[in-house]
Amino acid sequence: GRSLWLAVPALACAGAWIALDPGPAPAPDPDAPVVRLVQPNAVQALKWDPDWLPVFHERLMSLTGQGAVPDLVVWPETALPWLLDQSDASLAQGVAAARGAPVALGIQRREGARYYNSAIVVDAAGEVVSLYDKSHLVPFGEYIPFGETAARFGIQGLAASEGGGYTPGPGLHPVSVPGIGLALPLICYEGIFAGEINAAAATGALRPRLMLLMTNDAWFGHFSGPYQHFAQARLRAIEQRMPMARVANTGVSGMIDAMGRVTARIGLDETGAVDAALPPRGAAPAYARWGDAPMLAVLLVFGLAGMRRNRLDRGRAGA
Repeated sequence: GRSLWLAVPALACAGAWIALDPGPAPAPDPDAPVVRLVQPNAVQALKWDPDWLPVFHERLMSLTGQGAVPDLVVWPETALPWLLDQSDASLAQGVAAARGAPVALGIQRREGARYYNSAIVVDAAGEVVSLYDKSHLVPFGEYIPFGETAARFGIQGLAASEGGGYTPGPGLHPVSVPGIGLALPLICYEGIFAGEINAAAATGALRPRLMLLMTNDAWFGHFSGPYQHFAQARLRAIEQRMPMARVANTGVSGMIDAMGRVTARIGLDETGAVDAALPPRGAAPAYARWGDAPMLAVLLVFGLAGMRRNRLDRGRAGA
């Protein structure tokens, strides 16, 4: 009867929990590429302060250059406070500090009268070899809805330090990272949109080796935002069976394997860098092929069954 209908989903959830528990992460492959995650911890109140810019810049370079040479260095969103066309010297310093490793970083750039919140990959020669412009902008932070009207009253995007607001890019797409392969860049809260990531993380030869998420969660302070954002990143890795290198300005940063396990981590409000072996990518799961369609079908079946049961109950009550 009714108790059976309640027991079925409960048993299904319990079975799924047991079946999907990945257990502890395996030992890293000694031949895997090493990714250095750099967390400069530039607090939001001082991030754009001219007196503090040299401090944060030197911190970024120092963390990049420590220890053995990695295969890839990742900096956070808007890691450099200048526009891309004003950052040649800083990029050259970053490349020198990385000692031949490519550097992936978040940076603002200008194209005519338009400004973009972007991610770039710089090779050992200091050349920008890959570019992605953030496509899913934060309302009111990075752009103002009906912005042309709002601009007449001096209302502009709050998060953009240049131009008062950003222009969205054409959409998520993989980029090439020297020595690693294809990566899917994500900037800030783009990591919470499972459907958009699913559409961009193509299967087959174009399937990325990893996701690169660069963010600045300093806006949230010490509230739950940074932890919730990090938890969402783990879900995306599980959904795609794809590792994610997540780097946040003030934390939480970490390497997440294809089962959602955190293999390396830098905590909130910590300054540091961590080297993490890039975990293997799993086979494309059903979710990567069909998205939410199977779950929606299950919900539809249960909904129709419930409606039928209610009609039968009303029929018996009226008899």
